[in-house]
Amino acid sequence: MKRVGIRDVARHAGVSISTVSNALNRPDSVSPGLVARVRASVDELSYVPLHAAQQLRAGRSGLLGMTVINIANPFFAELVAGAEDAASAAGLRVLVGNSSDDAAKERDHLELFERVQVDGALVSPFGPLGPSLERLRSRAIPVVLVDAVDDAGVVSSVSFDDVAGGRLATEHLLSLGRRRLAFVGARAEVRQVRDRLAGARAAVADHPDATIEPIWTERTASDIGRAFGEELALRAPSERPDGIVTSNDHLAIGLVHGLISRGVRVPEDVGVVGYDDIEFAAIAAVPLTSVRQPAREMGRAAAQLLVAHLSGDPAPEYTHRVYQPELVARESTTGGP
Repeated sequence: MKRVGIRDVARHAGVSISTVSNALNRPDSVSPGLVARVRASVDELSYVPLHAAQQLRAGRSGLLGMTVINIANPFFAELVAGAEDAASAAGLRVLVGNSSDDAAKERDHLELFERVQVDGALVSPFGPLGPSLERLRSRAIPVVLVDAVDDAGVVSSVSFDDVAGGRLATEHLLSLGRRRLAFVGARAEVRQVRDRLAGARAAVADHPDATIEPIWTERTASDIGRAFGEELALRAPSERPDGIVTSNDHLAIGLVHGLISRGVRVPEDVGVVGYDDIEFAAIAAVPLTSVRQPAREMGRAAAQLLVAHLSGDPAPEYTHRVYQPELVARESTTGGP
């Protein structure tokens, strides 16, 4: 069915388009009889004013754009939920783009935000975004990075200290006597993953008798983790890692299942540490030790920062907030509740 527009209402009511607009938006400027006639036509035709057009005429869209790496990961879902909390409190809505670990999709989402003229953008980046961010900023669309940092110190951000997180996870395994370690992560080009590995390597460097083997996967899903767990289980015990740090909980939970399915005990033979501390970590078959990120709080803080920029609050042009990691120890490394 054809969408009913303001021209259809004007034609049905026998008035001008400007009269319809005034009757709906400034009824005091139109006679009561004309207001009644226009409203009767609106009801009969089931006309719904186009919200986006109204907002743009007012100089704003009422929308924040947000792009995340993979919303199937509960960490990113929580980031979005936090951003929506803050946006809703400010009378705004969030248009979400899921990049699915695809840099081209990410650029497409940012171009969409530009076309629909969002009031501001929250970006949790997968790939390099220099030109895309510059285009948004050139159109006076403020941007805040989420779970990332702008090395140039221009774009404000809310991030997590992933180097400290990787180090914390690894030091936990080392403190339990684990010395043949592995880091299992997806996409070495992702900055957060690189930082976690850097932290893990720094911890291992303090122990001359310890080693760490990077193992790269294409995706972060639990089925990929399970496949790698099964593969590691086939190694001779002396060649198998006795401690594994993963780049997220999905991989870790899959790894644990893969190892156990091949007869390798967790944590007796291999201790496993995840990352993010998603809800499922605590209720997995073997409850998972994980590095906790306050995802919802980070999303909320990023949106609040963006809203502050939009409202003209006297915040500095560049703001960077960093959250620190917390290790939550569970049975996948400690062996007991």
